Amino acid sequence: MSEASPENEIEPPFVKICEVGPRDGLQNESRQIATHDKIAYIDLLSQSGLAMIETTSFVHPKAIPALADAHDVMSGITQKPGVTYLSLVPNAKGFARAQAAGVRAIAVFTGASESFVQHNIGMSIDESFAEFAPLIAQARAEGMFVRGYLSTAFGCPYEGDVPVERVLRLSERLCDFGIDELSIGDTIGVAHPDAVSDLTLRLQCHVPLERLAMHFHDTQHRALDNVAAAYAKGIRIFDSSSGGIGGCPYAPGASGNVATERVLAYFATRNIATNVNSALIEQATAFIQERLAGK
Repeated sequence: MSEASPENEIEPPFVKICEVGPRDGLQNESRQIATHDKIAYIDLLSQSGLAMIETTSFVHPKAIPALADAHDVMSGITQKPGVTYLSLVPNAKGFARAQAAGVRAIAVFTGASESFVQHNIGMSIDESFAEFAPLIAQARAEGMFVRGYLSTAFGCPYEGDVPVERVLRLSERLCDFGIDELSIGDTIGVAHPDAVSDLTLRLQCHVPLERLAMHFHDTQHRALDNVAAAYAKGIRIFDSSSGGIGGCPYAPGASGNVATERVLAYFATRNIATNVNSALIEQATAFIQERLAGK
């Protein structure tokens, strides 16, 4: 039997991990981390093979003091070729600050719950779209990578259940702006595998599957089950946080993000490639956990 030619070989399954520890992780921690330690943390993560790292947010310093040093962090890190360094921008002023810091990949944020968006960014969902629509257009014109976040897609701390139809409508609306990637967030960790499977199947009719990411919190210890359910329905991009740090200051009771180490271990046992070195992630986790402990 002749050997199969390379072009006919089946590519192994691959998952992209977006590491959110430096932004979504640290923003909700009570201890302030020194800027040089944030830079060292991100540089450690950069060595692990991660494709994307969410580094910081250019929100007003008074809103989230833990991320007030966004410019210094972005100016100080060593950007490794092939890694996307993502910064959250809430409005035009934040976008201008990000540009001044040399940011080349931005994320915009809204939610599927009016109450959550009001508590988080002080505007309605429609107002949030009006705020970031021109930012996306400008970023795209400048060749930037643009990611969108749709939070509270499975439940809201203020309103409870969130209608699936609203999630579908807002997801399609976000993608119509031309974003490169859309992250669907289980902000308070109430999702369960059946709900994840159902939403993923329905989203595929509105958003290209290859542009969809899932963002799970482990409040009810179902995050890995939800990762498995999303993967089974075709999702290949997942957000996670080294050591499971973080939460949301505007989501009472939400625990940390699903741990990157756990997500990597899950896929490794199933021979699904991530191209991420788990030992190096563990080193980065040990480093930042020591700083969070005041050491």
